[in-house]
Order: sequence, then structure tokens, then C-alpha cells
Amino acid sequence: MKNRWKRNPLVRIVVFLATLILIGAALGIGLFYYAFSIPEPEGLSLAAWPNRFTDNFSIWMGNEDGIITIEDIGLERLDEYGLWLQVIDESGQEVFSHNKPADYPSDYSASELVELAESEYENGNTVFVSNYEESGYTWNYIIGFPYAIGKYMLYYNGETVSRLSPMFRTVIFFMIFLGISLFLIYGFWLTRQMGKISRGIGAVSLRTYQKLPEKGIFNEIYAKLNQMDVEIRQSDQLKNETERARQEWIANITHDLKTPLSPVKGYAELLACGTASDSQTVQEYGSIILKNVDHVEKLINDLKLTYQLESGAVPFHPKQVQLVRYLKELVIEIANDPAFSNRSIEFACDLPEITAVIDPDLFQRAVCNLVVNALVHNPPDTTVAVSVSEDKEKGVCLSIRDNGVGISETEQEKLFTRYYRGTNTKEKSEGSGLGLAIAKQIVVLHNGEISVKSEPGAGTVFSIVLPAN
Repeated sequence: MKNRWKRNPLVRIVVFLATLILIGAALGIGLFYYAFSIPEPEGLSLAAWPNRFTDNFSIWMGNEDGIITIEDIGLERLDEYGLWLQVIDESGQEVFSHNKPADYPSDYSASELVELAESEYENGNTVFVSNYEESGYTWNYIIGFPYAIGKYMLYYNGETVSRLSPMFRTVIFFMIFLGISLFLIYGFWLTRQMGKISRGIGAVSLRTYQKLPEKGIFNEIYAKLNQMDVEIRQSDQLKNETERARQEWIANITHDLKTPLSPVKGYAELLACGTASDSQTVQEYGSIILKNVDHVEKLINDLKLTYQLESGAVPFHPKQVQLVRYLKELVIEIANDPAFSNRSIEFACDLPEITAVIDPDLFQRAVCNLVVNALVHNPPDTTVAVSVSEDKEKGVCLSIRDNGVGISETEQEKLFTRYYRGTNTKEKSEGSGLGLAIAKQIVVLHNGEISVKSEPGAGTVFSIVLPAN
């Protein structure tokens, strides 16, 4: 329950509001004392303290037959606070002084006393004026304070203010209540919206998210949540398809490995049992074993190479190569392979020579995979044409074209996927299913691009573009 309350946005809003009120109150009190207080020997007092002290000083004053007297405690308080005193009789003449500065006069007119009572801070003092009456005698006295104290009088219509005061207090309390109510209502609303967003995020993680309407002040957040849900679902779908393709590929590669291993084991058992008595039979059995072992080795090498390319562990040694001559020799080598001796393979180039920076061994593997793929997965009468050209902007352009059965759009999207094997594999069961994935990895390693265009019944074109630089 404790953690639940910590996670509740409304609780945080209330705590935040209370904190703001406390901080505001503390700042208000601090500013009040900063602006309306002065330091004095007994501590910090309000700025009105000098005026009260002046009015109350008369308790230490006395009258002895018309002569003013000041009690010792009063003089001690003056000395303690660093104040000075000047007493004026009814005629305006000074009759007593204590610590009075030399620049203050000894007599005053009535207007001068009034002006002095309203005077500002000057000559290092702020003076306050009051009077003392006793036995028919009246004395005015002036006390100077070493503080810069402002004197301002506020005038107002007392009748109107007294009549409006209760109403004003009611309005103030109503505004405070309304403000707090609106803040709490907004807090409840915001809590609800934040809860909706929080539940939406949790639903996305659980894959149970329902699309939120993209409206209101949080419409951008709802839109991002909707987009995130779509992308996560697409990612999950792609992951599931990749996992399914991987499992199918593992099953296929397992089957492909078992296929050549079965005759290897069978013919090896015949040789071990001594069934083959003549050398010709032994040689025939040995050839079959070698052929199938070569096939197993090719499968393993393809698997090893694709993971080396993916991890960047494959040796890469690029160098300048005369590409026309290189490709021509490569096409001739494939055409001379007994497996493709009856197939039609062509090479075309309008330029005498093109120089490119490639790794000869790896690039040969990529081109061979594409050409052999075109030969294996098409009818025997299919023609495969290899051509190369040069573009100043694009770079070196290489294409492998055939007029075979073509490839559907669905298969084209997955053609270079490592765990994908096309449906048109009945012409030849041999192969690892990694040829096109390896070709793409090698082209990408050369900072190139590979693409495919095909239509069912209209043939296929694989295009490789190597950068000009």
C-alpha cells in the first residue's frame, strides 16, 4: 500500500502543493522580516519598534516643580541601544539632552518639530518625536536612532474600509478555496490521464494494448504509444517469422547433412566389411564417399562463412583488380564446371577494362553464388548473362540476369534472409540455403549494394553496385 501511494500522482500533487505553500509561507515570513525589521541589542525587532520605544520612553520621565527629570534606567537604555535624547520645553528651548549630536540645534519652532517628526533618515539618524505631560507642564522630546527607517502614512476612507473589510476577507477566502479546489480537480484529472498512459505502457509490454484516441492535450503521447505498439507488434511478427525460418532452416540443414552422410556411412561399412573385393569397386566406393564428404564440407564452410561475415571476423584483403578480365575468367570457370557444361552462360561488357577495389576471393564467392543460384533454380534451357558497366555517379554496376521462371514479390522480400530457403528448390536439392545471404554480406562488406528485380515467368536480375571511390 505504501508503494502504491508513492506511485499515485495525486499524492505527489498534494505533497507538491503543500510544499509550495510552506515554501511560500517561509519566503513571505523571511521577506517580511527582511523588509520590516531592524537589528537591535536584544535581537531582531520590527521596524515600528523605534516609534513604540519613543512613545513608551515617557515612563522614565518625571517632573519636579517644572523641572524635567530622567530616570537612570532610561539613560541606561539609551546608552545600551546607542540612542540620543533631546528634551524641549513649551517655548521650544532645549532643557535636557543625552548623547545628542553636535549638528542638531538647541531650540525649535512648532513647525520645525512637526517637520522633524516626519523627516527621513539623514546624518546617520532617524529621529522620532513624542511629548510628556505632567502637572500642567508639557515637554516634547526627540530620540535619535542609528537606523535607516522609512516613515510613510497611509490614508484611506475608514467608513468604507470598515464596511468592505468583512466582504474583502470573504472574497479572499473564497478565492483561496476556489484555487485549491481547481488545483485538486486538475490533479484528479491529471492523475486519471497519467494512469491511462501508465496502463497503456504496461499493456504495450504485455501485448494487450488497445489503441487510444489521439485527442486532448496528451494527443502526441497517445500517438507515440499507438506507434510504439504498432512497431513492437511488427517487430514481434518479424521475430516470430525469423525464428520460424531459422527452425525450418535448421531442419533443412540437418536433413542436408544427413543426406550425404548416409552414403558415406553405407559405403564405408561396405569397405570395412571387405565386400568390395576388386580395386575398381573400391575406387568407385571411394569416389562416392569423397563426393559426399565434399558436399558436407561445403555446407559447413557456408555456415562458418556467414557467421564470420556477420561478426566481422572474416579476413578482408581488398586490392585493385581489372574487373572485366576478372569476371570473364570467373564466368569461364563456371562454364567449364562439368555440372554446368550444358548450360548457357554469357558475359557482356562494352568497356575494354574497369578497375575496382575488391577482395578477389570473397567477391568471387558472391558472384559465383548468384550465378550458380540462377543456374540451379531454373530450367536447363535458361540463359544466364553477366554484364558490367561503369557509372560516374553510382560507381561500378554488375548484373546477373536470367530468363528463367522468376521470383514472386513475397519471396523477393525474404530472399537475402539467412534462414530463408526459396520454394523453387526441386531442381536440385544440394546447397546450404545460405548462398544469397552470403552474397549480400560480402557486397555490404565492400560498401556496396545488392538488389533483385523479378517477375514470375519473366526472369530475374540481381544488381550489384560498388562505390565509385
